[in-house]
Amino acid sequence: MADPIKILVGTMTGTAEMVAEDMQAAIEAETERETEILLMDDLDETVFDDVEAVYLIVTSTYGQGDVPDNALDFYEALEEKAPDLSGIRFGVFGLGDSTYADTFNHGGKRFEKVLRERGARQIGERFAHNASGGDLPEDAGVEWVRQWLGELNRSQEAA
Repeated sequence: MADPIKILVGTMTGTAEMVAEDMQAAIEAETERETEILLMDDLDETVFDDVEAVYLIVTSTYGQGDVPDNALDFYEALEEKAPDLSGIRFGVFGLGDSTYADTFNHGGKRFEKVLRERGARQIGERFAHNASGGDLPEDAGVEWVRQWLGELNRSQEAA
């Protein structure tokens, strides 16, 4: 059985959760992987105790380049407690709006940075969806997650 995927969602308005649900449907339709969506509201660093899982961060950006309110405690726990996440694999799909050029997609960037600093291994490039770009975030999410799954599979074959 392929390693499960846990989709961790940071959202203010529900868009990131909607994207995560479409990603989950695509993953389950195209692979044998079990998936689980977890809103970041009540998460802490122990969510990474399952080292067999692969983690997909789906988060928006809020305010002045911050992570969404429901992700703030989780993000701060990763920063302050500095858990050893070596052995953890992750990907990041960020949502933002380029009309806020100075802080565009900083929610995704912040999670990418803190996870890498804690030793987690990133699979694929962080995707930065642009709300001003014209494409629907859920369509971009499904297209990206299909490519990301290919990179995940190649990384597992190489291991």
